[in-house]
Amino acid sequence: MDINSRVILNQNIFAQEVDGEMVLLDMQSENYFGMDAVGTSIWQALKEEGGEIANVLERLSQMYDADRQTLQKDLLAFVENLEKNGLVTKS
Repeated sequence: MDINSRVILNQNIFAQEVDGEMVLLDMQSENYFGMDAVGTSIWQALKEEGGEIANVLERLSQMYDADRQTLQKDLLAFVENLEKNGLVTKS
């Protein structure tokens, strides 16, 4: 996974925002996942940006006061974790 990667959100995921945090249910495995406010921002950006990680990074850099290198590292780690849990697949 790198900054030029694109991911596809798993279509079997039901996502609902509750009090600024995202709750995800994998309808196949019946596993629940919770995301804090930052994770919620990333999930929504992935959805709105068609899974283009570079575009998500641009959006996050406008939202958060952090250096770009740290944002990129954290974003890639987060997306890799999503992939590991079957919530996204690399395109």
